[in-house]
Amino acid sequence: MPEPSKPIKQERILLVLRYLWENSDENHQVTIKDIESYLNENGCSGNRGTITADIEKLVTFGLDIVCVRSTQNRYFLADRGFETPEIKLLIDAVQSARFLTKKKSRELIEKLSGYLGPEHSSILNRQLYVNERIKALNESIYYSVDQIHTAIQNKKTVTFKYYSYLPNKEKEFKHNGQIYELSPYALIWNDDCYYAIGYSVHHDGIAKFRVDRMSCMNITGNTAVPISDSFDVADYFTEVFSMFDGDECRVELLCENQLMDSIIDRFGEEVETNIVDKEHFSVKIIVSLSGTFFGWVVSFGGKMKLTAPDYAVERFRGLLKQF
Repeated sequence: MPEPSKPIKQERILLVLRYLWENSDENHQVTIKDIESYLNENGCSGNRGTITADIEKLVTFGLDIVCVRSTQNRYFLADRGFETPEIKLLIDAVQSARFLTKKKSRELIEKLSGYLGPEHSSILNRQLYVNERIKALNESIYYSVDQIHTAIQNKKTVTFKYYSYLPNKEKEFKHNGQIYELSPYALIWNDDCYYAIGYSVHHDGIAKFRVDRMSCMNITGNTAVPISDSFDVADYFTEVFSMFDGDECRVELLCENQLMDSIIDRFGEEVETNIVDKEHFSVKIIVSLSGTFFGWVVSFGGKMKLTAPDYAVERFRGLLKQF
């Protein structure tokens, strides 16, 4: 039985598209002769008439291919779905994300650079400092994030093991490798880490887990515990300070006026504040009363003071005495 013939027309139009995608932009215009040579190199024939017809079909399909009229018409692909500044912004975000491994960062940057046309090699040089940054070692986080998103969409729970590091830098699973079950409500990216927020069976309530510390994740067939009407993810993120564990507490801070930018950056414009005098204002917020919160207060060098409640002030003083 003879082999079926190749769909030459379909193959040719795809090669024309690939050549335009990889070799043309506003600053790199190509001719019909350029495209014809490329087709010949890839074992496919074409001439001025067929190639021009293929380009017209691609335009009809919706691709933004511009023809610059001249004695020898020149063509380029004008729109790739993203503008160059947008791709550069996404590349910088990938470079900066500590939760991504070096390998995954390079893979994503290379894929993103494919939207930039023939000059993408120079854009790839923007990734050089990735090697100098502290990057995640857990390759599975990339897939864990996808699984959590899928579980949220399908209203299912996820199971996983959770680990921390021992003094010798070895991983140790919490509670002897206990399997946690979580009804995920949201993913939050904070301080260069991803956190999964949801109802935890183990905690019998809302809990947060760093995704890069979650291992052996699976989506179950169990229906997730519905999110309460009174629970707001945005409020939770604002109120549970810096995503570190600690007793939640409503505190009052006395701040010098110059710190208002820092307060709004952290808690948003809706945060409760009051003018105290010409030089100070007060702010009332709900935070996790943890060492991280106390360290944040100290970082302002005395320009911020914890004033209430009394037991929070005493805990702060006790912590300072340890230093």
